[in-house]
Amino acid sequence: MNILVLNGSPRKNGNVAKTLRRQLEKLTASVAAGTDSNEGGCQVIWEDVCDLSFDFCKGCMACRSKSDCVMQLDDAHKIACEIKNCDMIFVGTPVYWGNMNGKLKSLFDRLVGVMMAESKMGIPRPIHKGKKAVIVTSCTTPFPFNYICGQSIGAVRAVKEILKSSGFKVVRKVNISNTKRRGL
Repeated sequence: MNILVLNGSPRKNGNVAKTLRRQLEKLTASVAAGTDSNEGGCQVIWEDVCDLSFDFCKGCMACRSKSDCVMQLDDAHKIACEIKNCDMIFVGTPVYWGNMNGKLKSLFDRLVGVMMAESKMGIPRPIHKGKKAVIVTSCTTPFPFNYICGQSIGAVRAVKEILKSSGFKVVRKVNISNTKRRGL
């Protein structure tokens, strides 16, 4: 099983990264124990999105017909290749104003052509059917206000929309709240 981890947090050892690692450990343990249906173990590619170098999407829409971004080669193309080859994706992000980290959003903007196709009528068609996804969020807002005020739920909704439109089935969502109070 090829697993791609997109750590959208600028903190490489922060709450999001630590939770992504814990979720990854749970999955790899279940694969090793044979409780997961995947044979042959896991190959993990970890990407810290904040370390990637890529330009913003220009909105040219050429990726829709070419199935790939036509901009100059950069790290977004590398991630596109990793997404094509993964069986499962873990996406983690801190919550910023009820949404995902801006650099993660900019990366997803550049990946439209490899995430979904379009019918002749312009209806989005998912490319990654059958692949699984895990979403991890972290915010300072205390529970239950992280949900009531739309913080955690907003970030999850945004990431889930991208993944589901691409065909990924979200199998787990982990929301960490009140991180400021907990000292996390």
